[in-house]
Amino acid sequence: MSLKNSAAGSVVLDLIKTIQANKDFLSEVDGKIGDGDHGINMNKGFTMTGDKLAEKEFNLSEGFSILGATLLEDIGGSMGPLYGVFFDEMSMACEDAEEIDEDVFKEMICNAVDGVMDIGGAKPGDKCLLDAMVPARDAYCKALEEGKDFASALDDLKAAAKEGWQATEGMVAKIGRASRLGERSRGVLDAGATSCYLMLTSIADSIQALL
Repeated sequence: MSLKNSAAGSVVLDLIKTIQANKDFLSEVDGKIGDGDHGINMNKGFTMTGDKLAEKEFNLSEGFSILGATLLEDIGGSMGPLYGVFFDEMSMACEDAEEIDEDVFKEMICNAVDGVMDIGGAKPGDKCLLDAMVPARDAYCKALEEGKDFASALDDLKAAAKEGWQATEGMVAKIGRASRLGERSRGVLDAGATSCYLMLTSIADSIQALL
């Protein structure tokens, strides 16, 4: 069970549409305990990527590389570098693969999460994007260990990302602007975990459609 790298550029285009469709929701979530600009910044970076990819032939690795570079260089806040590294690592892990199977994707998601953790200085439980990202990675790897196929492992990834995202509502923020609110940050979803959940779900759905 695999997909061709050369035919999977649509995964990135679907991702761009997902962020564009949810930009207001992301800013609304962010506005409760943050700056309220998460959706604006994300939409800016993903729309710029869409403009760069328009009329261009590209594979999955190239699409992720352009997305990563755009997020790193062109959007502000803390999320640009974090998501920039995430997609850059995803790109590098599959750039030499003609076929992307469950093992190549495992390397992609594991390297991407490691990259974010290396530069972010946060950990799961801090009320941040890692609360969706790390459980998703862990669930995917566990599914493969249990002998599940690529599509089923992606189902587990999506379920864990959703559960991790929803769990941020009950957490107190330990990092970022919201950390100054202490207990008042409880009861609200984290914006970074929200965008992470949306993106992981979009990636998994798009890959499943191509398998």
